[in-house]
Amino acid sequence: MIQDEIFDNEEQDLYEHHRFIADKGQTPMRLDKFVTMRIINATRTRIQKGIEIGSILVNDTVRKSNYLIKPFDIVTVVLPNPPRNPELIAEDIPVNIIYEDNDLLLVNKDAGMVVHPGFNNYTGTLINALLYHINHLPEYSSELRPGLVHRIDKDTSGLLLVAKTEDALVYLAKQFFDHSIKRIYKALVWGDVKDEAGTITGNIGRDLRDRRLSAVFADPNIGKHAVTHYKVVERFGFCTLVECQLETGRTHQIRAHMKHINHTLFSDDTYGGRKILKYSNLPKFEQFVQNCFDIMPRQALHAQTLGFTHPTTNEFIYFESELPEDFKTVLEKLRKYVA
Repeated sequence: MIQDEIFDNEEQDLYEHHRFIADKGQTPMRLDKFVTMRIINATRTRIQKGIEIGSILVNDTVRKSNYLIKPFDIVTVVLPNPPRNPELIAEDIPVNIIYEDNDLLLVNKDAGMVVHPGFNNYTGTLINALLYHINHLPEYSSELRPGLVHRIDKDTSGLLLVAKTEDALVYLAKQFFDHSIKRIYKALVWGDVKDEAGTITGNIGRDLRDRRLSAVFADPNIGKHAVTHYKVVERFGFCTLVECQLETGRTHQIRAHMKHINHTLFSDDTYGGRKILKYSNLPKFEQFVQNCFDIMPRQALHAQTLGFTHPTTNEFIYFESELPEDFKTVLEKLRKYVA
């Protein structure tokens, strides 16, 4: 029997992840034909491109399209999903594009902007803006659609990588799946983080009490493996600025992991970060914190660094973005206040 397992991660609707095991009676069959027959609406060209760039493996080894599948061969597939809504509307919305070439572009997203259309958010998103931008470039046809390689939350600011061609999307998607893309965030968290650096390891899945949230589970059979590395950047006594590097990419990973070690993100209302902790020895503390919340009424999280291998040049390129004004302003107020 052929087994097909769909893997779940934060990009479950961006990528399709398959694992096929050939039956013991499998007759010799070309790899590209074998996979095309087993994925709904897959084209031979799309599958061949995935094989070419190493997104389709046989027994964890790169093979050519003409490789003949044998009994018990294990074929793993990582490919971007085709867009679910081809009728997206292009909208003339300003976006901060910090880098662009024929294959991809990098956006420095503002907090508050939804990345992809969804329930109650069919317009005004980053994808709507990028459709307009790309369709108005003379060297591209009106049929081209930008491809999300990953996401960041609506109220998280920072760098987002977008593919402009299907080839680039497949190539970059494989890097995210392999965790070879470097992602570093700045986060302001409640409390004085004890260690200068550390690693948080814990399965992340949907909170059993509130499906909008992610939670960390001790049971290895619940959720998906997740690893976050952190180090302290600056201390303010009652809160700490940390740098978080993602080894995996799960929904709300930093927010859930930091809450798990009792250092909820500052001003993160969803995870309890707008509850003002009590520090009686500091003057007008509650008023000061509320002023900070007013300046930055969203979680203090910024996707600051993104590094990846370019799909055409094969060079590892690295980008950084400055903290946005609301984040910088709060940090300056904290420095003056604790001084």
